[in-house]
Amino acid sequence: MISQTETQAWLKTVLPTDATVQQAIHSLESSSMQIVLVQSQDGRLFGTLTDGDIRRAFLRGLNLHSKICEIAHRNPLVAPPNMGRDLVLQLMQANRIHQLPVVDSDGRPLGLHVWDEILKPNILDNRMVIMAGGQGTRLRPHTENCPKPMLEVGGKPMLEHIIERAKADGFINFVISIHYLGEMIEDYFGDGTRLGVNIEYLRESSPLGTAGALSLMNVMPDAPFLVTNGDVMTDVHYSDILEFHSRHQAIATMAIRQHELQNPFGVVKTSGLDITGFEEKPIYRSHINAGIYALSPSALSCLNTGNHCDMPSLFSRLQANGLRTIAYPMHEPWLDVGRPDDLILAREMKH
Repeated sequence: MISQTETQAWLKTVLPTDATVQQAIHSLESSSMQIVLVQSQDGRLFGTLTDGDIRRAFLRGLNLHSKICEIAHRNPLVAPPNMGRDLVLQLMQANRIHQLPVVDSDGRPLGLHVWDEILKPNILDNRMVIMAGGQGTRLRPHTENCPKPMLEVGGKPMLEHIIERAKADGFINFVISIHYLGEMIEDYFGDGTRLGVNIEYLRESSPLGTAGALSLMNVMPDAPFLVTNGDVMTDVHYSDILEFHSRHQAIATMAIRQHELQNPFGVVKTSGLDITGFEEKPIYRSHINAGIYALSPSALSCLNTGNHCDMPSLFSRLQANGLRTIAYPMHEPWLDVGRPDDLILAREMKH
């Protein structure tokens, strides 16, 4: 995510090494990004310059006509173009900087991360589909008169937490798939105006599974879109999954998490009657489906309108057709609220 690259506004910060301090001041005022990128004749990043550098230069006796190459900060901290948003923010925070130049492998500037800009989400046209039609039988009696995604966590429904989290990442177009007690969801969220988003509904006459409901969309998406289960609470950046999906040119992406299961007993290894070794309470690690997906529009061609299909089955169909499906490894906090104990934990986390 390169702040300002799309609008090319960062180019206003670029000056050649023989530019004057006066030109640098003008650049700082016109760009409002509080930095000058000093570029050498061969196009590489020579250094950077801030208002503080100019003030210190005046104290040393330099003037408005001095060359900025004399006061530029050499070898500044830079980022490669493929560095993710979270890592960029961590790098900037750790080094207490508000601007981070983006350069290619040859050191040529490609853009500029600006702290205030990168914290503001880019508004995305991509849709986010939330599966909220399940009956939540494992959560009874909590779900006898309330659909599972509407169960309150931290004073508001889980579904509202999901929408607000996604909105913070730039999503404003939502589609909610409903079935069991779906009217309660519609009555609460309406068209999304209260939350500052757009909400449409897919109404399942019978449960169609986590993928089958997508076949009910009247207007097929014209760009990759996100799908999440309505009972998944997480701190993941949904926009990062979408970006990862597009960058790797996949037809379908599944978010996965590492799951650890510890055997409560000591394991005895044998060969026939002979004991060959021991392993004390071993831990088995595997990857599990996190219930969040990114799909390209063409993935929907593998669905039959109104027919049941879960998401793993859709992935299998796509793979059978020779299409690329990939995994997005998650490390952020995540909870699938499927049982009463999970609901208690979710409420404790949001307390």
